[in-house]
Order: sequence, then C-alpha cells, then structure tokens
Amino acid sequence: MTTPIKLLIVDDSALMRRQLMTLFQAEGDFDIRQARNGAEAVRENLEFEPEVVTLDVNMPEMDGLTALSLIMAERPVAVVMVSSLTEQGALATFEALNLGAVDYIAKPGGTISLSIDKIAEDLIAKVRAAARARVKTKGSTGSEVVRRIREQRKKATAAFSLAVRSRATSEGLLIIGASTGGPRALEIVLSGLPPDFPWPVLVAQHMPAAFTKAFAERLNQCCALPVTEASKTLPVEAGTVYIGRGGADMLLTRRAGKLNVLPVPENSKHHWHPSVELLGRSALQHYEPKKITAVLLTGMGNDGSDAFTEIKKRGGRTIAESEESAVVYGMPAELVDKGGASLILAAEDVAAQVSSWAGR
Repeated sequence: MTTPIKLLIVDDSALMRRQLMTLFQAEGDFDIRQARNGAEAVRENLEFEPEVVTLDVNMPEMDGLTALSLIMAERPVAVVMVSSLTEQGALATFEALNLGAVDYIAKPGGTISLSIDKIAEDLIAKVRAAARARVKTKGSTGSEVVRRIREQRKKATAAFSLAVRSRATSEGLLIIGASTGGPRALEIVLSGLPPDFPWPVLVAQHMPAAFTKAFAERLNQCCALPVTEASKTLPVEAGTVYIGRGGADMLLTRRAGKLNVLPVPENSKHHWHPSVELLGRSALQHYEPKKITAVLLTGMGNDGSDAFTEIKKRGGRTIAESEESAVVYGMPAELVDKGGASLILAAEDVAAQVSSWAGR
C-alpha cells in the first residue's frame, strides 16, 4: 500500500480550502490538514510535518512570504505557492521562489475556487512533483549562488577593461529549457554568462503569460547580458537573452535573410508552454546542428528531451542538469536516459562550460 502524501493547505478563504480539500481527497493518497493563515502554517509545519505545503500569498495576520521565510528557516519543506495572475502576483512569486518555494500555481481569473477545474490537473501534478522535489535548504538559495558567481566573474574580468573588449563574431546559438525550479536555475546560469558572450540565448521556461515579462525584467537586473521577453517578432542578436512569452511558443524564423524570434499561439500537441521541444526543433531548422548548444534544466515531464537528443545526434552539444542540482529531476533525466546529454552538470557549472565552448 502506498504511503499517503502529507499535504498542508494554507489559505484564508474557507471556500478555497474546501475546494482544495475536495480535489486532493478525490485522489485517494493524500493525508491533508488545513491552515487559515501564515502563522498557523508555521505551527502546522512543525507539528504535522507535511511533505508539501500549498501556500497562498495574501493572507491576514501573516502573509505567505513571511510564513515561507519562517518555514524554510525552521523546517524546510516543498512549498507550492498559490499566486494571482497579476504583476504584483508575479513579483511575489519570484520572491517566493528565491526564498525556497519549489513551484507555484497561478489562480485563473484571480480566484481558484471559481475556476478550480481549469487548473486541477496542473495543480495535482505540481504537488506530486513537489513531494519528490529536492528542497533547497538554508544557505543554498539561488541568490547566494548568484552572488558567488558574480564575484568569480568580477575576478576573472578585473585584469582588463570591458570598454575595450571586442564582441566575438563566431556563430553559435544557446537554447535553454526549464520547468519546475527553473526560475532559480536560470538566474544561476544566465547571471554566470560573461558580458561578451557571443551567442544569442533563447529560453523556454514553462510559465503563464502574466509572469514572463516580470521574469525577464528580474533577470535583466542580475545578468551581464541584456534580457528581454520575446513578446513580438524580434531580430536575433548576439549576446542577448530572449525569454519566451508565456501563453505562447517561441520559434525562429527568417525574414529578408535575417533570423528573428517569433511568438506563436500555443501548439495543442504539446502540454507545456513555451514548448522546449518546439524551440529545439525550430533551432535545428535554422542553425547547423554543430553550432547549437542546448541546456535542459530542472522540471517534471520530458519536454525538450527528443529535440535535444536529435541536436546531439546531429553534432550539437547538450547539457543536462544533474540530479544533485535539479529541484525536479524529470526533464534532464529523460535527456540522459535517451543518450542525448553530452555532459551532466550542476546548474552552477553550466555557464562556465558554455562560455568555454563559446571561446570565453
């Protein structure tokens, strides 16, 4: 008999808690408790010892972010944030991921209770994945890793002026796919790339449309390379990072002999968006395989593993994030199992390897 997953549902709305209770009780393998606010969540985390916590952001007495910081300090556990589809909700979500949350679910229409059916499948999948996730303990947060990488980068470039450094003209393309745990892993990888990195960087991170603009802006503040959301057709430029817009897929297209990134409506054949698989296939259509470097980071499922395996078979280079580093060892594990990984590296080591391949 399977051991039930201990789940703590935290929300100030009685209707919300009841809807979530009904949803997970129907699964038959969850042991569930509830909390009405952040203060109760902190206590229940110590007393009930859940494996997963679903945590609302906006609550009276103690909000979700405050509760999360205390939970991660006292007894780290896999936390899935419940966020609104607003700019404020996006900013709170990224702060939660930085504090140690492993994933989030976006409320459709601002209230989960009235639209529970729209997100039920994803929510259950995220909670199950969170139960298997590698929880980042105190002292291993993304921001601290990023700080160390920045210090290393400064030391490496201190010997000469960036003002006289010429941009390389060597051709190449870096594509990166990520899902659960991806925002933190991407911050680690992208902030480690040097300011003269010579290739364009295309990123497909599974994320709703309301979040990707704020995510790109956040990355733009911590990375040496410019980071932009591919919300419209944009020319592909060396040394620029393009974040695929949520609610769409990102493809490469050629117009008047020049490459562009193009957001297109979600392809219904693929479950997760922006699709890593479609991005990889598009790269193969417009670049020589040997000029493509593809990195598959943390996430559940297998998105991108077939396309990235094909890239390797045709002469490109691929990296799968290691099990020790990944929050959820799903997507990179699929790449490894299919023989599609040239290398298996921790997230902290990816930027240095890619920079080496790019001659940096």
